[in-house]
Amino acid sequence: MRALQKPDRRPARPFFSSGPCAKIPGWSLQKLQNAVIGRSHRSSEGKARLREALARTREVLEIPDSHLIGIVPGSDTGAVELALWTMLGQRGVDMLAWESFGLSWVNDVLKQLRLTDVRVLDAPYGSLPDLAQVDPQRDIVFAWNGTTSGVRVPDARWIPSERYGLTICDATSSVFAQALDFSKLDAVSFSWQKVLGGEAAHGMLVLSPRAVQRLESYTPPWPLPKIFRLTQGGKLNRGLFNGETLNTPSMLCVEDWLACLNWARSIGGLEALIRRADTNARVLGQWVERTPWIEHLARDPRARSNTSVCLTIRGSDEIGTQIARLLAEEQVAHDIAAHRDSPPGLRIWCGSTVESEDIEALLPWLDWGHAAVTNALGSVERKPQ
Repeated sequence: MRALQKPDRRPARPFFSSGPCAKIPGWSLQKLQNAVIGRSHRSSEGKARLREALARTREVLEIPDSHLIGIVPGSDTGAVELALWTMLGQRGVDMLAWESFGLSWVNDVLKQLRLTDVRVLDAPYGSLPDLAQVDPQRDIVFAWNGTTSGVRVPDARWIPSERYGLTICDATSSVFAQALDFSKLDAVSFSWQKVLGGEAAHGMLVLSPRAVQRLESYTPPWPLPKIFRLTQGGKLNRGLFNGETLNTPSMLCVEDWLACLNWARSIGGLEALIRRADTNARVLGQWVERTPWIEHLARDPRARSNTSVCLTIRGSDEIGTQIARLLAEEQVAHDIAAHRDSPPGLRIWCGSTVESEDIEALLPWLDWGHAAVTNALGSVERKPQ
């Protein structure tokens, strides 16, 4: 194979990691200069910043006033676990899984909570389970967007409006880039480090009135650690959703989160954020369509993620890893190898903080990297005649 010439143009920001993700355009440490540091997060100034973070999150995400929003420890993982440990067990539960994070929630429910009335509705990487099998009499746990498979639910129409169970949704790689129907979702989790490129370790939990009713009417049979306790005396501790956090947050991270939300507001809010991610995914997808050596892991175009785009490569399983390593060395793209649990290939983040010009600049480098790697592999990659 003839080697391609190394491209001249490089992405201005080679940050395509699927978490932590690219910072907002124009980010600098100067954006943190007003952080309430060296002060208690329980001070009037600290609480004011936390309340502002909650209010702006509601505004940008267009979360209805009926839902509560809280900052919780442990990133998205902590938020999901908090919902699982405090709300499950009253009813049977349908666990939806089609990639590693969904499977990890299945593992926790079966092996840690040890629930017995559990149905696992799963699918291989690249596909969705049969959503028509979901039972509205039961609780539902699912990830809106499968970060390690690039497969998302296309909408919430499969969730019945008239339902008896709760819907617990891990939304961390979809929120701020995809339109979530909060009327169908009872407990929604996400982290700051994904679509808006905030800092790690902090999660958010959004609760519907139905979720609050579950918390106030049901006590799980297992002990809860302090950072999972949302109720006191059988009533929801509403201070937790008004800036009184379960543990000490980093006020530097809070200030960074406010900077992310301010940027989102400045460009037009949720509609603009979704449009940016859609544009990025479309630019990458058009290249995939015209490139013979690569294809989407997600088979159904309607279910393809516009954030964590997962791609498979024809040939050796090592090609994707080697392309990712080579482009990192060239300072062209960082952290684009497929997740360790997913099929080999590439995973390129196309979320709202990524510029489409950087996606466009990346594409010739992907072709160059593939040519360089397959040339090096030589006859190993050549199909038998």
